[in-house]
Amino acid sequence: MKQRMIGDIDVSAIGLGGMPMSIEGRPDERQAIATIHAALEAGVTLIDTADAYHLAAHDEVGHNESLIAKAIKDYGSDTEHVLVATKGGHLRPEAGSWAQNGDPKYLKEAAKASAKRLGVDAIGLYQFHRPDPAVPYADSIGALVELLDEGVILMAGISNADVDQIRQANEVLDGRLVSVQNQFSPGFRSSEVELALCDELGIAFLPWSPLGGITGAADLGSSFDAFATVARDHGVTPQVVALAWELGKSDVVVPIPGASRAQSILNSVTAPTIKLRPEEVERLDAAEPTAA
Repeated sequence: MKQRMIGDIDVSAIGLGGMPMSIEGRPDERQAIATIHAALEAGVTLIDTADAYHLAAHDEVGHNESLIAKAIKDYGSDTEHVLVATKGGHLRPEAGSWAQNGDPKYLKEAAKASAKRLGVDAIGLYQFHRPDPAVPYADSIGALVELLDEGVILMAGISNADVDQIRQANEVLDGRLVSVQNQFSPGFRSSEVELALCDELGIAFLPWSPLGGITGAADLGSSFDAFATVARDHGVTPQVVALAWELGKSDVVVPIPGASRAQSILNSVTAPTIKLRPEEVERLDAAEPTAA
């Protein structure tokens, strides 16, 4: 698979989002591990997770991290080149709700707990999951600085950040910010300004829910006629076209579609082979949701 860069690390142009394998509606462990193995076999070298990817209101923080660690251990081939990116600072205290904790002490403890679950001496990429309104942003990012300096993490990133927060984080990290993980998809484009800044600064931009989330991904073709039409012309699915369209935005873009079935990620990894014509890109850029 074609490669992109996160910091000084080569990663596959399409990553694997682990969230659907651990939250509500998740598959059994056997299917989840088979999905991760299929991704690795297909050349995926970036796997995204977080300590908050677990059933809400359950005592299983880090479920997805532990699942990924087990799948990698059991894979049977060399995985030294695989970058596992995890996040901290977001909590699932009860069903239907999320909470934030950007306290530096908490983030440092959370990172060390994540490293233990992942079975690594140092986390390849650790991202502050979401700003905490109760904690100055610079203080939360300061925890990433300490984690880098202590060798607990090798690279630092942020998620759900606006332009000012990206600039501030990069300043606090003294230019060591390597990734921004924001929502971006055909139906959610307000992060385009953050994408443009990442392109300018050479920081990896990792779209989460790049196909519109669990429900939106399945309905992408019926929700956006333009993506369905272009998909038919190329003989692929609308989901593949969406990922190809995102990859074409910038060389810093690395979409991380979630998957709970091997078929889903095997479909997604074909996106880098799709060459969209300029007139197709223009049509997709202007695409509006299909009228009901």
